[in-house]
Amino acid sequence: MIGSGHLSRLFHTVRHLRGEQIAYRLYYRLARPLVAQQALASITELARRAWVRPWVAPLIAPRSHVDQGVFEFLGERGCLEKSGDWNAVNKTKLWLYNLHYLDDLNAVDADARPDQQGWLIQRWIDDNPPLAGHGWEPYPLSLRIGNLVKWCARQTQVSPEWLVSIGRQAQALAVQEERHILANHLFANGKALTFAGAFFAGDRGGQWLKGGLRILDREISEQFLPDGGHFELSPMYHSTLLWDMCDLVNLAERSAVPELLERAAAWRGVIERGLAWLESMCHPDGEISFFNDAAFGIAPQFRQIKAYAGALGCLESKGLTEALSGIPCTHLGDTGYIVVIPGQGGKALLDVAAVGPAYQPGHAHADTLSFELSLFGQRVLVNSGTSRYGEDTERQRQRSTAAHNTVEIDGEDSSEVWAGFRVARRARPSVPEIWRERGMEGEELRIRCAHDGYRRLPGRPLHQRQWMFAKGRLRMIDSLSGQFRKAVCRFYLHPDVQVAGNQELHLQSGHSILLSVFGGTANVVSSTWHPQFGACVPSHCIEIRFDSAELIIDFSWK
Repeated sequence: MIGSGHLSRLFHTVRHLRGEQIAYRLYYRLARPLVAQQALASITELARRAWVRPWVAPLIAPRSHVDQGVFEFLGERGCLEKSGDWNAVNKTKLWLYNLHYLDDLNAVDADARPDQQGWLIQRWIDDNPPLAGHGWEPYPLSLRIGNLVKWCARQTQVSPEWLVSIGRQAQALAVQEERHILANHLFANGKALTFAGAFFAGDRGGQWLKGGLRILDREISEQFLPDGGHFELSPMYHSTLLWDMCDLVNLAERSAVPELLERAAAWRGVIERGLAWLESMCHPDGEISFFNDAAFGIAPQFRQIKAYAGALGCLESKGLTEALSGIPCTHLGDTGYIVVIPGQGGKALLDVAAVGPAYQPGHAHADTLSFELSLFGQRVLVNSGTSRYGEDTERQRQRSTAAHNTVEIDGEDSSEVWAGFRVARRARPSVPEIWRERGMEGEELRIRCAHDGYRRLPGRPLHQRQWMFAKGRLRMIDSLSGQFRKAVCRFYLHPDVQVAGNQELHLQSGHSILLSVFGGTANVVSSTWHPQFGACVPSHCIEIRFDSAELIIDFSWK
């Protein structure tokens, strides 16, 4: 029997979907035989399109085919011994997806291992008949087609059998575009079809190119917002799609396909704005911040993307720098983040964003009004990260409000995250206020924002947070209105930060940060940080329970 709570979550999830998503979900469910018939239509021979230059791009992905038939993904090894291992029941779906991507074809030193790469391609073809298993689902199809085209475009001769296989995969993808999911999945479909269409000559190549560009023309303008950020609000996915944009410009230059060349200038503009956004959202260590689904080791790093973009003639990004006076601050208003540089090698990243996009929040966390902080070049306060996908309790915990540097009321999430990739009722932040005042210690930068994510609770509470930056100090004021039983503010510490009592934080640089709390009771509890998929690093969290409706926290440093 389905409970009323589940029905409520389902209703508040489905009501945000686009009609296109619902229609295609029904179509793929009801018209499966027709889709299969179209995917399996005969392909006997395909010819390569003549390119002006062979494919060359940075090979940066870590080697995953570590030995013949031995693979490592997400910190876990597995062996490919028999055909059934491509869909092994003892591996997670995400691990198997990675196996089917064939990322190793474009990994570090890939070209130094041609025999191993040839073995891998042939094994995939032999062991994965059309439409059978995980490898024929649209997303792994998309990533594998891109990898196969890149690898084959570096070779002078390619087996006709391999060309037919790539063509069949493109054909299968073309009739399974993920319009029921949209967002980065549909973008990946469009990129893969564009690569296939630019690689193959003739009518089939032309059809795939047209279909891929039709997707990209719509999705690039929708998914990359005016401030440069990707609309799923994840620095990790932003990095992935920014690399994809570089690949598209590179494809245009090397294939010289007219339809690609006429779009290349606009694509460069997307890359340049995206680089500026990403630089703003990275910590002083050069790595991404952890908002929504984010982890190291999945997407290319900022410096790698910047180098690739530079080689393609994109202009250097211009991120924030420390000012000689005052505290630099920028509001990335379209994506909903505020970036503050408090000096002394510090950076604060504030989340005042709505859950987005409304129709596909699969990678969203309940992290409204959370923030991350670096000082003296070192991460100090961190959101707890992402180590897994799926629908288990740990995935749910990592998406929860309690796993982020913000306030949890009555044990509930600010946005109703559920089922691994679903969100029902969502927190709506107010328009943030940003102003400067003169204080006793010089200029203060003040930022204030509220959200209504808890208004669904019986007492209809509202959370407002104010950040006050001054030289050597950050004061935070969390104010709650309405009725509530209990409220907890949490600050997750980077594993390298040591705690002395409840009031002093020691950094590896030798610096100390003093913590003062007014209106609440602080305790240091054991916790974990999840900087990579499959990783769980011991750390500490400062939990502060509200004694009243207002909590004041001071961080001060010399």
